[in-house]
Amino acid sequence: MTTPEQRQAFDYPFVRAFAAGRFAAVAGYQIISVAVGWQLYERTGQALALGLVGLFEVAPVFVLMMAAGTAADRFPRRTVGMTAHGVLALAATGLAVVAWTEAPVALVYALITLVGAGRAFAAPAVNTILPQLLPPVIFANANAWVASTAQLAAIIGPAAGGGVIAITGGSTAAFFVAAALEATFVVLLLRVPRAPAARTVASRGGVLAGLSFVSRSPVFLAAITLDLFAVLFGGAVALLPIFAKDILQVGPEGLGLLRAAPAAGALTMALVTTQLTPWERPGRTLLVAVGGFGLAMVGFGFSRSLALSLLCLFITGVCDNISVVIRLTLEQMITPDALRGRVSAVKHVFVSMSNEIGAFESGVTAALFGPVASVVGGGLATIGVVGLVMWAWPPLARLGPLHTLRPIAHNLDS
Repeated sequence: MTTPEQRQAFDYPFVRAFAAGRFAAVAGYQIISVAVGWQLYERTGQALALGLVGLFEVAPVFVLMMAAGTAADRFPRRTVGMTAHGVLALAATGLAVVAWTEAPVALVYALITLVGAGRAFAAPAVNTILPQLLPPVIFANANAWVASTAQLAAIIGPAAGGGVIAITGGSTAAFFVAAALEATFVVLLLRVPRAPAARTVASRGGVLAGLSFVSRSPVFLAAITLDLFAVLFGGAVALLPIFAKDILQVGPEGLGLLRAAPAAGALTMALVTTQLTPWERPGRTLLVAVGGFGLAMVGFGFSRSLALSLLCLFITGVCDNISVVIRLTLEQMITPDALRGRVSAVKHVFVSMSNEIGAFESGVTAALFGPVASVVGGGLATIGVVGLVMWAWPPLARLGPLHTLRPIAHNLDS
């Protein structure tokens, strides 16, 4: 049972609106992901077609992310976030039209690129709104609850997407639902105060200031590098349509459950985390969590039971949530506010690189060696990455409690 102190962030009406909006936006994106995967595999029957989704979504991240980070530091972040999620709503509507008319598959990839562009601008702006509006102690509480609502959406979204596809017999309705959810976040952001942009300070250092800061913060660099290569090798989300249809034979409803299982694990861990005292050695915890993620992926690759597969994916969500919370808290504690947009942009490049290029890597290796070999090999490679990071960045394992850290001084002109 939560105490008033644990719910203190919800005393702010705009935090409640923001959390509800994030729930809608995350659920919308998850529905898009499920519907795109099912539609492409139904139309092409090719693993590579699923892998290409990640490649097309990550391409605009590399092109736009530094500019997106600068926009988040130069302009009101609420305005940037509303515009970006409006683009996501339009892209989902376009995908619905393509599904309805059975237009060429090339248009699906074009609209996925637009989704990537919208997310490129959304991430650094939306993720740095609350630190501007709340005192640090309240922000930490708000961050835990917003993360929990996002994870709940990541559970409900895939299951809802799979259910809509199963009921309607196609992806069209699912895409329309996703568009409505993204538009809902745009509306709810109007209830969040419009914090002014610190144009003069934010303009100093240019687009490379965030990259410079990360490169000079070895523990943070180690943390996001660990995540990059772990998810690059260990992700199997892109291949879930294959496992649902051909290996486990559970159809679109089963696909929704498989997509929701990691989020269920993440939500469970997020709620547990709100009741725990801060980790004394968060770096060691991070290394153990990523290693556990790799082991769970190996188990999923070998599984032929829906129950065991769901359990393995649930464990990956538990481990991933530990990683996300440690990495996000570390980022917010050591980053000066004037750099938060650009540092968040750099972090999002790493995350997108690992997720979307990891999806492409999974599709290619599955096409060459089969989906099982792709998932099992990736899980083993993830465990190897943990060992390499421990060797390359020893200070990560010695990192002390995150709440004791302070922003790192950085020359914005460097």
